Amino acid sequence: MSNATIGASMIIFACAFFYFLPSFIAHRRDHNNATAIILLNVFLGWTILGWLGALIWAVSNPPRA
Repeated sequence: MSNATIGASMIIFACAFFYFLPSFIAHRRDHNNATAIILLNVFLGWTILGWLGALIWAVSNPPRA
């Protein structure tokens, strides 16, 4: 593999990681609305407002059961 291929693979991996960061956070924190956050991230994460909304929702304190 050439250095360009490795570099491109690393960039793609980093972009995918940051794109799904709100989903990872919601799942890791066992958020009550994790499924809704993941769906918002998947379908509207490509917009800046959708991604920010999912991120803010994921880091918000989930209500206590």
